[in-house]
Amino acid sequence: MPETDADLFGITWEDAESAVDEADFAVLPTGSIEQHGPHLPLATDTLRADHLTAELVDAADEVDLDLLRLPTLPYGQSEHHMRFPGTVTLSTETYVDVVREIGESVAEHGVDRLLVVNCHGGNREPLSVAADRLGRDTDLTVHFVHWTDFAREELEAAFGEGWGHAGDHETSFVELYRPDLVRTEKKEPQEAEEMPRTRSYEYFDEVTELGGLGDPTNSDPDALEPIVAATTREILGALVEDLDRGW
Repeated sequence: MPETDADLFGITWEDAESAVDEADFAVLPTGSIEQHGPHLPLATDTLRADHLTAELVDAADEVDLDLLRLPTLPYGQSEHHMRFPGTVTLSTETYVDVVREIGESVAEHGVDRLLVVNCHGGNREPLSVAADRLGRDTDLTVHFVHWTDFAREELEAAFGEGWGHAGDHETSFVELYRPDLVRTEKKEPQEAEEMPRTRSYEYFDEVTELGGLGDPTNSDPDALEPIVAATTREILGALVEDLDRGW
């Protein structure tokens, strides 16, 4: 995990007491441990959550925000990837409970606002449920950011429309931050079935044999770097705007 000066991970309880008092948000990064094709590590989403929230924390003072980052929650709701070895999943119900209890814990210590920064699509629905329950059952205000939503237009401009799971975008990210973990010799176009129009799928191997979407041979970490910077600014700006509007 890339550590910043504002990480709960490396401070004492005395430091945490003052850090909570000063923080505008506690930040919970959420990822997953699941297959990302034959060329990317199982921890790709968790690596994204680690590094992208570190970028947010580092840039927060530019907009006069103070962010206290919690340790990344590495496991997610990944039941649809379980036919690929190495995937570790929590059930939807367990995931909701874990996030809710993390929120309850920080609320008890005086955190007023929790920012959840998610980097795995399968977490979206259970995170929404957990956020709703925390908002109703505690004094905590929960803000939810799915990172890719804030970067979508720029990602499509850079990589077209085929940059999904383990494709151009995610491969570019790992090559930018952890190139040592990319199996370059395993990169190849990942053919996918056309998605049904009226139903979902149960397991991801029904969609793609290799486990990914898009063409990772089109990765471009140099193109991704300014997208990360712009998206970091966009997310921080959205937080400031919501605070100014009383949210």
